[in-house]
Amino acid sequence: MTDQHLIDVIKKLQAESKKRNFVETVDLAINLRDIDLSNPRNRIQEDIILPHGRGKRIKVGVFGGSEMAVKAKDVADVVVQPEDIEDLAGDKAKARKFARSSDFFVAEAPLMPTIGKRLGIILAPRGKMPKPIPPGSDPRPVIEKLRTSVTVRTRDKLTFHMPIGAKDMPPEQLAENLDVVLGRITTRLERGRQNIRSAYVKTTMGPSYKVI
Repeated sequence: MTDQHLIDVIKKLQAESKKRNFVETVDLAINLRDIDLSNPRNRIQEDIILPHGRGKRIKVGVFGGSEMAVKAKDVADVVVQPEDIEDLAGDKAKARKFARSSDFFVAEAPLMPTIGKRLGIILAPRGKMPKPIPPGSDPRPVIEKLRTSVTVRTRDKLTFHMPIGAKDMPPEQLAENLDVVLGRITTRLERGRQNIRSAYVKTTMGPSYKVI
């Protein structure tokens, strides 16, 4: 059962944030302490499945050959075949626009070295290197999972943030998403909750509300 404190914080955030002409994202910001993130082993980078999704459509792109391209056609937001990779890599502006076009990417495993070499400089800093999948496999299950996921990346900074949903979602659902993310991050920290100095939630343009 989700902590009532988290539900109360979300309800307050929703009640006190101003109405906008768009649906704001709800973000979680976490401040760590007593952990050396200059050591890559202490960093966190993983996808966490949110029980109630992100509250908006999440776009997923696929790198794959002809067989996978056919399978991905009706489920992916964009499909890039092997012969198109060089074209993207040769135009940095086009590559950056492409990187922004999707929240996640998946790719047939044999294409990963080429993608890393030709597009890694664009995708890696944005945390959007593709998730490898077996050649010719059905990408649908992976894509559907990613549509309800959020990527957590600490890099080498003690403060990091990630979306946990949309403002118009029911507060209980947002609170459960928040609870799952906090729980998962806590398990990845050397000293658990003691490594979290503070945590706040906020809407895209609204004030912050303390969770921890």
